Amino acid sequence: MSPFVIITTALASLGASKLRTGLALLGIVIGVAAVISTMSVGRGAEQSITERIEALGTNLLFVRPTNTGPLSASTLTIVDGEALLDPLLTPSIVAQAPEVSTSGVVVAGRENTFAQIVGVTPEYEFVRSYSVSSGQFITNEQVVTRDEVAVLGSEVAETLFGFRDPVGQTLRISGRQFRVTGVLESRGGTALGNLDGQILVPITTAYYRLSSQRTTQGGIAVQAINVQVEGIDSMDKAIQEVTTSLRLRHRITDDDDFTITSQEETIETLTETQETFALFLGAIAGISLFVGGIGIMNIMMVSVTERTREIGIRKAMGAKWRDILLQFVSEATLLSLGGGIAGAVLGVVLARLMDGREIIGQNFETAVSGDITILALAVAAAIGLFFGIYPAARAANLHPIEALRYE
Repeated sequence: MSPFVIITTALASLGASKLRTGLALLGIVIGVAAVISTMSVGRGAEQSITERIEALGTNLLFVRPTNTGPLSASTLTIVDGEALLDPLLTPSIVAQAPEVSTSGVVVAGRENTFAQIVGVTPEYEFVRSYSVSSGQFITNEQVVTRDEVAVLGSEVAETLFGFRDPVGQTLRISGRQFRVTGVLESRGGTALGNLDGQILVPITTAYYRLSSQRTTQGGIAVQAINVQVEGIDSMDKAIQEVTTSLRLRHRITDDDDFTITSQEETIETLTETQETFALFLGAIAGISLFVGGIGIMNIMMVSVTERTREIGIRKAMGAKWRDILLQFVSEATLLSLGGGIAGAVLGVVLARLMDGREIIGQNFETAVSGDITILALAVAAAIGLFFGIYPAARAANLHPIEALRYE
């Protein structure tokens, strides 16, 4: 039998029982649609978070003290950050911005929230690529005079002031009154935290007014030093320069009392995590594909039983074992492939509908790619072929005389 005859015969056989064929298709449709939509959500989340982190700058290093426990004294100071701008020891470093982090209750009128308070210097705006939507950022004068001023993240500003302009308004942080001088543009959440939920204050104000953790040398302790490198190609060189500079300053002869991580490492770790998560979602959705394959096998077994006399007649008229096998395998494959195509269309439509929509308080961003669709279709066809072989072999092995006697 020619391939054309096999396919037309298979289509005619499937069309003879439309309800049964439709039910068999449904399992594959749901499975493929679930795989494509869930993996698109995972891929979209990965791209969204990666883009947000890259927007902060890929040429960043983060220097943090090794001892981060609640009773541990920090080993990094503001002076350490200033020393990283030495053109002789660290020529690859363009800028640095230390930060002091704490948290507290923030009250404005009748509204209140719990927020992360970050003490920063003016350089923080450029090193971390922040943009002010209204007002102004922290200034050098405010750092020197320890002014009680604050720059609000967009989320905090909306929570405390709603649609009012916060600039010029006052609020209380941990019982102290601060004046709002600026509001940041929305940045969204990243692996580094919810940037829109932060409040930035002068680093000296954060240290002397809101927290007072000192180093073993008695200087102003910082939780991190953000370091901007002249280019991505200089990252490895910059890490060596920062390491050498701090080891000399801290007189270290053994293990370092600080750690250095890069933005690229953060992105790579996040990508691996998101890929694992997307595969996990796809594997769960793939279970429905497996169930759909079992449905196809069940339908084909019923079809073989119902068409026993037909099989006997065909064999009596000269049909070979191979012809019967190919006929039933082609029916199973057409079922799964047809369901796969319909499921792919449905999955893409669902992914497009979910893109940018807020569902159950969660904003979904999806990314449909051709490799996901092709993979789902290939798996669907393979499942149909796999689960169709046994019924097809059973049909091909029927003895023609016994098949003709079947009632």
